[in-house]
Formats: sequence, structure tokens, C-alpha cells
Amino acid sequence: MKKEDIRFGDWQRVFIGDVPAAFYWEVVLRIAIIYLILMVSMRLMGKRMASQLSRNEMIALVSLAAAIGVPLQAPDRGILAAVVIAIVVVAIQQLAAWLASRNQKLESVTQGDMTILVADGVMQLDNMRKTGISRERAFAQLRSNGVVQLGQVKRLYFEAGGTFTFMKEDDPSPGLGILPGHDHQFELRRYRPSDRMVCDKCGLVAPYHDYSGNCVRCDGEKIVMAVA
Repeated sequence: MKKEDIRFGDWQRVFIGDVPAAFYWEVVLRIAIIYLILMVSMRLMGKRMASQLSRNEMIALVSLAAAIGVPLQAPDRGILAAVVIAIVVVAIQQLAAWLASRNQKLESVTQGDMTILVADGVMQLDNMRKTGISRERAFAQLRSNGVVQLGQVKRLYFEAGGTFTFMKEDDPSPGLGILPGHDHQFELRRYRPSDRMVCDKCGLVAPYHDYSGNCVRCDGEKIVMAVA
């Protein structure tokens, strides 16, 4: 379209476009066919496409969306190209899934791997930095599982699919409190004081006399009272 063809107030072009009215009846047929293509493609790529998407599956879904949008809007583009692209995308996705199921290293490269965020009540700060998970994001996830202090946590995993897995400590010990600091009244009801100190940065707990300076694990400077 030439720039002189674009005029403000040309409502027919804005709402209807520069296509004959018969094209809109054709669009109904195109949508029906493309919907069928998508449904078959999703079915062939497996049940995971209906739940949590992996990286490869997300790429496949975006590729399908990009390919299918063109024939819906452009009357000079046929549907056959979208069918071919859908077949190629499904084939690549199925091949990648087949190879990953037979090679653990390839699966880790293409799908990612599980990361430990909290182990035995101590935050794994290096892992959290690598995955981009902040303290507050991890704390929020733990609070959603009824945790009020890190001594209750055996493991917090960040799975390859982007979900969290929480494992509770069978015999909780005092740890770093994770309730919001401004909710002081609730803290008083849920926390019990202990005779141990804890690093406010990583959550490492030790007897009071062990903390004569910075945290021995993360070099954190702020030491606070552990809670139970």
C-alpha cells in the first residue's frame, strides 16, 4: 500500500480493509481449516502441550502461531503453506522429544535442568542468581506451602519446566523467618524465639558464639535471631 492511500478518516479501510466482501466468507472457511490444523498438531505433540510447556514446546507453539496468522489475514496467501509449516514444526518437535528421551545430556541442554534453591534450611544464593529467582520470590513460594521459617524446609527445587517443588523437613529446627516484616502482629503469633542466630542473607544457622563476624558461608554482615 502506498503512503498516499493512507488517509485519516478512511473508516472503510480501517474496519473493512481493501479486500472484497466475499473474502470475509472465505475467512470463516480458513479459520475452520486452520483450527483443525492446530488441533491435530497439538494432539500429535502430546499431552504436555495441554499443560506445562517446555522450552521446545513453547517454540513450537509460537512457530505455529506465526505461520497460521498470515493466511488468515492475507487473501493472496494460501493455506497450504501453513499446513506444510505445521507438519515441519510437529516433526521437529517429535524428533527433539524422541532424542531427549534417549539422551539425558541432550535433554538437559534442550529442556534445562532442576536447580536447588533451598537445601536444609539454607538458601543456595549462587543457584538463585543463576536462575533469576529473588529471595522474595522463593519466600512467597514457601509461604504458599505454609512455611514461616527456613528451618521447616528440606528442599525447594526449581524444576526445568519453571515450577517449584517443596519438600518439608520432618524435624524442623530454628531458622530464618520469612514472613513479611511489616506484618509484625502476625509474626508475634507465629514465631517462637530461639537461642540460635541466623544469617539474614543465606539463612545459615549457628549457635550465638559461632557468629563473631560475617557469615562463614556467604559473608553476610547481618546476623539476626533464629525463630522456631
